[in-house]
Amino acid sequence: MFRRSPALHDPDLPIEDLLAAFPDCVAVFLRHRMLCVGCPITPFHTVVDACAEHGVNEAAFRAELAVCAGTG
Repeated sequence: MFRRSPALHDPDLPIEDLLAAFPDCVAVFLRHRMLCVGCPITPFHTVVDACAEHGVNEAAFRAELAVCAGTG
């Protein structure tokens, strides 16, 4: 069965799915000192949640993710 990559800009995309589809984006999380990588909450948290939790500007963070994932 053919599966498309998840939409990086989807506000409901769990971080676990984002990192599974775009593993190079781990570097973006680490650069911002976000504790998401390896966290047991990643199946439930989204970029929206993580940015709010860590005080990171969501728009700028998403732009970095897009560049890293090759979609922006």
